[in-house]
Amino acid sequence: MSFRAAMRLFFLSLLVFLALCGPLAAQTADARSGNQKAELQLIVVLSRHGVRAPTGKPEQYAPYSASPWPEWNVPPGYLTEHGYQLMKIFAAWDRIRFSGEGLLAASGCADAAQVTIIADTDQRTRETGKALAEGMLPGCGVPVHSQPDGTRDPLFRPVNSHADPALAAAAVAGRIGGNPNNLTEAYRPQLAALDRVLAGCGHAPANAKRTSIFDIPTVLKPGPGDPLMVARGPLAVAHTLAENLLLEYTQGMSDADTGWGCLDGATLRFVMQLDTASWEYSFRTPMIARMYASNLLDHILKTIDQSVTGRPVPGALGKPGDRVVILVGHDTNIVTAAGALGVDWVLDGRVDDTPPGGALIFELWRSRADGKPFVRLEYTAQTLEQMRKAETLTPANPPAEAPIFVPGCSSEDLTCTWEGFSAALRQAIDPAYVIALP
Repeated sequence: MSFRAAMRLFFLSLLVFLALCGPLAAQTADARSGNQKAELQLIVVLSRHGVRAPTGKPEQYAPYSASPWPEWNVPPGYLTEHGYQLMKIFAAWDRIRFSGEGLLAASGCADAAQVTIIADTDQRTRETGKALAEGMLPGCGVPVHSQPDGTRDPLFRPVNSHADPALAAAAVAGRIGGNPNNLTEAYRPQLAALDRVLAGCGHAPANAKRTSIFDIPTVLKPGPGDPLMVARGPLAVAHTLAENLLLEYTQGMSDADTGWGCLDGATLRFVMQLDTASWEYSFRTPMIARMYASNLLDHILKTIDQSVTGRPVPGALGKPGDRVVILVGHDTNIVTAAGALGVDWVLDGRVDDTPPGGALIFELWRSRADGKPFVRLEYTAQTLEQMRKAETLTPANPPAEAPIFVPGCSSEDLTCTWEGFSAALRQAIDPAYVIALP
């Protein structure tokens, strides 16, 4: 084929693609138009906590870097003040969006009683819940419900007493050709980019004692039950180190303290592919995802069912008349819920990423024409630069949003009938891992 013919074919394909996308965009907009064809009745937000300090101490990461890691002004794993403010900003945007769709009033506390916030027991999740309440309904005293400190909340951290660690390790091994070194080769360019950042990208003197990311031996074996499996190697360690760089960037640290002056947005997005790859194989593997997410998804399903029927449903979260239910958990919760449902998203230049504050949103709508309920899913997150600069979110500067296709129920406009969605969720849920909440 000649170059001219190839280009002509390309442009014809592009025109067909745009022609198909136009109606899809219009249909999606119609589905979200609260004052036109449908009324938004309930939103369930499954949110990750905001920007936190790394969960380990600097000395745990020191062997892999030529220079010391930056100090944080909060204990390991704690939400930072910057992270708190970012979540307030995000919640203030949610109020704008939800009021524009007719779900909440634009201001005031009249809707406070119809908002339920439930957080995991960590400081970072509880404080994120407080920030969301303060940003969405300032001065309204919306409580953040959480189990007592030191307890394990099965909603966010399931007890997988029925899990088979050997089978979980086999499920992962079966996706990577039985050899974890295959992942090292598949992601060698990203690992090399991360290793260069860790080495100081020429800014720091060579450190003969530094352990290269490529020198980490690979291990994949059944775990003791929690975790289900033990995975170690270049990708597994890179997952944590890349996340730490992400936290430095979104915390708004100085350029010198962000990846030792070696990191910009493009480089970060490239090395973060290691983080999402680790999640893909460790937790998005369907069998493992269902083990972790079934309990949470079951209670989300019951919560939406409660709103559909208008009657109390055992196991539902919040009250029958709630308009917004916010669940503040961890990236593990979002990743495994997505893996169990078989859904994906791309936004802000990243595939299936779950940055601080990102949220998987379940929307329940009711048709104005026939009164029938339907469901729409979306993933949303502030961009890395919005977080780094703590930018105010507005219609002119919104967060990134990605509508989601749910296999087994989504139609052309990316909505699911209530019957189709509930069936898809039940298909994703393994009843062996569902337990009653305290």
